[in-house]
Amino acid sequence: MGLGEASARETSMEGDCLSCIKYLMFVFNFLIFLGGSFLLGVGIWVLVDATDFREIVATNPLLFTGVHIILAMGGMLFLLGFLGCCGAIRENKCLLLFFFMFILIIFLAELAAAILAFIFREHLTKEYFTKELRKHYQGFNASDVFTTTWNAIMNTFDCCGVNSPEDFEESLFRVLNPSDIVPEACCRRNSHVDVSFSNKDECLTGSMLYRNNKGCYSSVVDYFEMYIYVAGALAIVVLTIELFAMVFAMCLFKGIQ
Repeated sequence: MGLGEASARETSMEGDCLSCIKYLMFVFNFLIFLGGSFLLGVGIWVLVDATDFREIVATNPLLFTGVHIILAMGGMLFLLGFLGCCGAIRENKCLLLFFFMFILIIFLAELAAAILAFIFREHLTKEYFTKELRKHYQGFNASDVFTTTWNAIMNTFDCCGVNSPEDFEESLFRVLNPSDIVPEACCRRNSHVDVSFSNKDECLTGSMLYRNNKGCYSSVVDYFEMYIYVAGALAIVVLTIELFAMVFAMCLFKGIQ
């Protein structure tokens, strides 16, 4: 009797633990599902319904890319939350396995990205960006991704070149545009609302009064410096959550009879 009672108590505790994991997984994944739905809704709304936002996004490649990243993240979180919720509440081994594999792929991709960022960290220097800018930047070419990306950066951060406007000396841009000292993207605008140039002709001929003189490297670093620690902490939290999610999914997968 003693052994039977102990075995029954142990089985009951295992059942309670399994139920706890099951409902924790459901709540956790339901929040992920809601977050994914929200991101999908915002992304679709900006691209479809919000006329003013759509026009702003269409004219800014960085915002255009950002909206599509939001849509991709929203879709991924939506699918992830759905698989986790259904797998947990229905105790479906197939859905739980898909959930585990999905989380594992995301985790490995993030790990690979971190390793690649560490390996190629020397490519993030001013010298590297300056060399690439001089070699590939054309000034205006809507079909060239490198050029449009740099134009978007210079327009967004009100900067010019990597270090300064002098970066365009002896560059491909000067070969293609011999009469211009700096590209149009370097010219000062009246404001971010009124995007007309202060004096485009004077700017293109090199007047310091009508061009942005700060380099983009320092502008971008200054802008993101305040977020770097938050991003690092968030990355650690996300990786920790993903590890726990995989552990819970496997525990529930093994506990289902």
